[in-house]
Amino acid sequence: MAPDFLTGEEISEGLGSVLERAAALKDGRPRTGADSLAGKSVALIFEHPSTRTRVSFEVGIAELGGTPIVLRSDEMQIKRGESIDDIGRVLSRYVHAIGIRSGSDDEVNALAAAADVPVINMLTPHHHPCQALADLMTLQENFGELEGLRLAFVGDGNNVARSLAILGRAAGVEVVVSSPPGFELDGEEGAILISDPAEAVAGADVVYADVWIGMTEQDAESKRKALAPYRVDEELLAKASDRAVVMHCLPAHPGEEISEAALYGERSVVFDQAENRLHAQKALLEELVE
Repeated sequence: MAPDFLTGEEISEGLGSVLERAAALKDGRPRTGADSLAGKSVALIFEHPSTRTRVSFEVGIAELGGTPIVLRSDEMQIKRGESIDDIGRVLSRYVHAIGIRSGSDDEVNALAAAADVPVINMLTPHHHPCQALADLMTLQENFGELEGLRLAFVGDGNNVARSLAILGRAAGVEVVVSSPPGFELDGEEGAILISDPAEAVAGADVVYADVWIGMTEQDAESKRKALAPYRVDEELLAKASDRAVVMHCLPAHPGEEISEAALYGERSVVFDQAENRLHAQKALLEELVE
């Protein structure tokens, strides 16, 4: 059975080696990684618009010597009723791995079940493991060790929070998620749930924000009102550790979920996170693609 990357749990035992390889690829050593996907193709299915995910995967596959094949859902027969199972079966005959960014976790799971090649979750409503992998790489760069770090995620208990909890647990990072009633993470992933953002951030090494309104959400104004006390700004950051860094998976809305000073200030590692999507995903591809 092909090794998949759907929630992040699949590589929990080998997480350290993947992060080590990602750092080596970023540093350009060894340069033999340039041909690790030579002669291989990876299909990248996008049901929603994307900036970082699309560019980082396309560039990463090309830098490893492979061929990325970008497929938008409106360019595929899925719009005419072809099943996701059949798409998995067919693509497995052409490519060596499939990445998918989808609005349905069930669809991604069905694709993985039908495909004979590795399937990578590039984002679903419940999981964003590629982002969490890059985030752990960024924290390792900044702190040297991951074990014992405290990460406070402030805002909606969403897919990014869930993936940070799952992969953070594997890395020894204590993940605290602070959300208003009705927007909590379920906690089954190992996160500590604290409703008061000031308490959640107290002594934290990492303060993490994410957008409040997703691409397909309807009642945006009531959600903004509920999340207003959960903005990451200078006042909240003052409660964190003196060495704390600020994270955000982007795109950001300065003045909404995060202040401009926090997003662009000297504590921010936000754009390091964005860059590290490239390196972490290259290491992941090497791990998964035979």
